[in-house]
Amino acid sequence: MAADLPEYYFRVRDNGAFVFRVDTENRHRRIEMDQIAVVNIRNGDIKPHGDRSLTPEDLAAINSWMEERITLLARRDIDDIHRTIDHLNQTTHWAQSRASDDQLEAITDPLLMAMHDLRTMLVRKKADRLAKPENI
Repeated sequence: MAADLPEYYFRVRDNGAFVFRVDTENRHRRIEMDQIAVVNIRNGDIKPHGDRSLTPEDLAAINSWMEERITLLARRDIDDIHRTIDHLNQTTHWAQSRASDDQLEAITDPLLMAMHDLRTMLVRKKADRLAKPENI
């Protein structure tokens, strides 16, 4: 089992992770996780835990994890947007075919406001992109 364990474990949190070195080579043959750093992927900070120094191998593993995590989160963002489009289509179908008057009354104003806000921002961003010099 020890051969299958990674050398590092990343406990994910909102903006990054707590980084642990995994140790199975101890006298009790137990899995021990020793926190070595805290990582913030928003600003790229890597802070050693306590008064510890990070080795070049530690930093390489952490930087590799950060790159993979940023890529994963970007893919998830796009996937969430595609899911939102599906939900909007399903909401349209629900409103047209199954919603009661009371249900429509409960959701119409908040949904229209959210859609208006989204549309306004999307139109503004599209206009900004079209106005860039390379598009002229």
